Amino acid sequence: MISVIVPIYNAEDTLERCVNSIVNQSYNKLQIILVNDGSTDSSLEIMEKISKMDERICIINQCNRGQSAARNRGLLEAKGNYVAFVDSDDFLDLHVYEKAKKTIEFHNADI
Repeated sequence: MISVIVPIYNAEDTLERCVNSIVNQSYNKLQIILVNDGSTDSSLEIMEKISKMDERICIINQCNRGQSAARNRGLLEAKGNYVAFVDSDDFLDLHVYEKAKKTIEFHNADI
């Protein structure tokens, strides 16, 4: 399994596209950890709406402490063999984790 951690702060304009690009990956053995870092916009409502449609999504709320603290908080919940970080304004090619997993296995990589 791959744990995908997304630190989120006031990302209402890009969040849905970002999370959908993770949810719809061709490799679906994902743990999706959304860390709400004290957003004051509608980011939390968007996260809650999306999480109702996919049981792989875990939402963590914390007071605003910055991106690094949000990533570190997500690491505490990560259960995957691998961890990936995605920024809330990013969106991914639908095969990125499938390709990454194949490359890891081909090269017997440990990182």
